Amino acid sequence: MELFACRASRDFACKVVDELNKSKASGDIPLHLGASEVTMFSDGEFQPAFTESVRGATVFIVQSTYPPTENLMELLLTIDAAKRASADKVIAVMPYFGWARQDRKDKPRVPIGAKLVANLLKAAGADRVMTCDLHADQIQGFFDIPVDHIYASYVFLPYIQSMGLDNLSIAAPDMGGAKRANTYAKFLGCPVVICHKSREKANVVSSITAIGEVEGKNIVIVDDMIDTAGTLCKAADVLMSKGAASVRACATHPVLSGKAYDNINNSALKEVIVTDTIPLRADPSVDTSKIRVISMAAAFARIIDKVYHYAPISTEFIY
Repeated sequence: MELFACRASRDFACKVVDELNKSKASGDIPLHLGASEVTMFSDGEFQPAFTESVRGATVFIVQSTYPPTENLMELLLTIDAAKRASADKVIAVMPYFGWARQDRKDKPRVPIGAKLVANLLKAAGADRVMTCDLHADQIQGFFDIPVDHIYASYVFLPYIQSMGLDNLSIAAPDMGGAKRANTYAKFLGCPVVICHKSREKANVVSSITAIGEVEGKNIVIVDDMIDTAGTLCKAADVLMSKGAASVRACATHPVLSGKAYDNINNSALKEVIVTDTIPLRADPSVDTSKIRVISMAAAFARIIDKVYHYAPISTEFIY
């Protein structure tokens, strides 16, 4: 096993290596994050390269594709480099899979970006893909190679239980998240609230209505990502106006673009729990006091170890 990281996910990959080494028996040779470099050209072109041998190895390459364009291209080039360096197998570990929102033709003359990215990964030479909380589960079917779909519920559910909230309800921020919310509610034994939204255009929500019992409830909204946080914050405000005792949110991928941080800080949200599939913005002027980060590194390390040793991974999933 050899594990490498592209530039966007180097910190996350280091944590995964640490977790893998924790599980090793004493005396085993510790893993290290493989050495690689990227050569930049003056026109913006770049060339990734491995600076150690990968011949005959099972190579795991860690990279979230946000911001999507350059990071995806770096991942594709790194996969190609590994195949041309005679790696036995190449597994793309994508904690955040960009373009997942483009999973269907929702209006005329638009691409299906998620399917295109799936094709690109296979064409580059990936033998397997490992990712977390896809925007839609059916995206796994876009691939002609195996996909290990890891769920952040593995870390979110214990955290929600640890809060010990009375009158707990789980909410979906839109109809598309109803299945996820129902899974959480079934595990926790609590009711579900569904928020129905209508959009004026992408990233702009015109109205939200809540379906279900809200008054007096401590509500946790669950979602796969936070982009501008417009939907999430508007849903929280609507739930509080209907008598909710408190509103929190669990969202796997903290994209947090545009005015997302301001939107969260100015909303009724008491706390926002996210994972480290995407690093938070490195800006000391940004107020992140409402945001709590829970690491997915241990979950990815377990799956990587099991995939490498051909062990079953079904026990990692909460249905």
